[in-house]
Amino acid sequence: MRWTFAAVLYTALTLGANAADVDIAALEALREGHMKKLVFHETPVAASDAAFEDAGGAPMTLAAYEGKYTLVNFWATWCAPCRKEMPSLDRLQAELGGDAFEVVTIATGRNAPAGITRFFDEVGVTNLPKHRDPKQALARDMAVLGLPITVILNPEGEEIARLRGDAEWDSDSAKAIIRALIAAD
Repeated sequence: MRWTFAAVLYTALTLGANAADVDIAALEALREGHMKKLVFHETPVAASDAAFEDAGGAPMTLAAYEGKYTLVNFWATWCAPCRKEMPSLDRLQAELGGDAFEVVTIATGRNAPAGITRFFDEVGVTNLPKHRDPKQALARDMAVLGLPITVILNPEGEEIARLRGDAEWDSDSAKAIIRALIAAD
């Protein structure tokens, strides 16, 4: 029954919706397990234009990801729930990442590049960026209170959903939500 509903939703979104007309109720119906914590906004919220750093230390902003749905995960090397969650984000990027969707990880606060590399090596992450927000400018501007926090941005760069705490981002529910969003564009 669940797969039938997902197929009908996918078809409906493919035939008639666009990024501005995503059916929030339909997306909420796909939430199961950890995804029940994912809260969709009634109206998209402007994302911050605060700069953060890429793996090489060069400044960048979230505007670099406009044009696709972007799942932005704020985390830290000392965060136990982040350690648990990060491999599922890596698998989600490996399976669904591409021209229409991308997982972006941003270590916020004091996270040395060597510590981030060690963390990724220890948990087996190979598909995610090693971005940093050392002064927490982006996290502060986006009201990141506690870690991990994950936000979903639409192709226009606006926040459309937020999840507090860790989740299984490679679960059937999470993938159905991401696929429905991609199909809606």
